[in-house]
Amino acid sequence: MTSTATIEIPGYRVGTWKVDTAHSEVGFSIRHLMISKVKGKFERFDATFVTAENPLDSQVTASAEVASITTNEPNRDAHLRTGDFFEAETHPTIDFVSTGVRVEGGDFKVDGDLTMRGITKPVTFDFDFGGFGGDPYGNYKGGATAKAVVNREDFGLTYNAALETGGVLLGDQVTITLELQAALEQ
Repeated sequence: MTSTATIEIPGYRVGTWKVDTAHSEVGFSIRHLMISKVKGKFERFDATFVTAENPLDSQVTASAEVASITTNEPNRDAHLRTGDFFEAETHPTIDFVSTGVRVEGGDFKVDGDLTMRGITKPVTFDFDFGGFGGDPYGNYKGGATAKAVVNREDFGLTYNAALETGGVLLGDQVTITLELQAALEQ
């Protein structure tokens, strides 16, 4: 997607960036028992950002390894890997490929295709730049937070249970939160 408007971002550089997994996190949260939220994350993931002369022409590809899911409860994590949820053996990764970058109301939006359980749906991440700078080892890095809300049932994640007190075990809406730091490849 090519845009005619050019956006200025202090410290922005053109190139290919690799996510720094030691300083990044792929997390999520979901309503549980209709009274609180449970959080989790994927411990193994990868992402590449290709920044263009015009930031609105930039691209991202990313994936998270489903088997690396952790919610700090081993029995729940094992259940999440089964056919009731992610079906990790058949669908080992969750993937995202951007289709466009835009500015809306002064905020960056990254549109793309998210694939879970073999089902691909369009998703928009709200993208908040943290900034750019050098680390003590000579690397040039960028940081950002990205958030999106998806309906898990759109991706075939329909497992649920009715509660005696009314309502259901799990909410439909899942908030995906990415805390990202990436290094410009030399």
